[in-house]
Amino acid sequence: MTALKTEITRADIIPPAEYAKERAARRKALVEVKKHRRVSVGPYVTFYFENYDTMWQQIHEMLYIEKGGEEQIEDELRAYNPLIPKGRELVATVMFEIDNPIQRQSFLSRIGGVEETMQLQFAGHTVQARPEGDVERTNEDGKASAVHFMHFDFTDAQAAAFRTPGTQVVVAFTHPNYGHMAVMPERVREQLAKDFA
Repeated sequence: MTALKTEITRADIIPPAEYAKERAARRKALVEVKKHRRVSVGPYVTFYFENYDTMWQQIHEMLYIEKGGEEQIEDELRAYNPLIPKGRELVATVMFEIDNPIQRQSFLSRIGGVEETMQLQFAGHTVQARPEGDVERTNEDGKASAVHFMHFDFTDAQAAAFRTPGTQVVVAFTHPNYGHMAVMPERVREQLAKDFA
């Protein structure tokens, strides 16, 4: 069994020209990976569970698009390394996806504090989400951000229960204006179980 990779270092970054050659194939391969790391909850939300591979790709995409050179590499490592699970957690980018800008604005203004109401429920356990501490996700007017970076911190017992094949995992919101839940597909649970050391 290979060791769990929990951090991207400068040594993991490949030269832009090399990445450009491999880009199409790498992006196609990652689409397959991401398909089983995603859960939709209610009409507007998708949880995209991150790992070393998704963040490696994200960093390389940013470097490819922005062409910021060596200085940018350090910034990207600082930005994206916290979103790689560290062995006893799951990490998700949570996106509220509403195409209509007026409808989106109205909806987000009604769900302030939603980042405090996300949880995973399974086998008698509840793991409450913890927002990434980089920025405030609800502003002083009570409007929520459309994108949240969430950590789910597990105890050893919770990780063992989550890893048990067939365990039903529910991804839930307890917000009064977004009280939705969804059962995580077994294929997704299986993939996410690999994020634990």
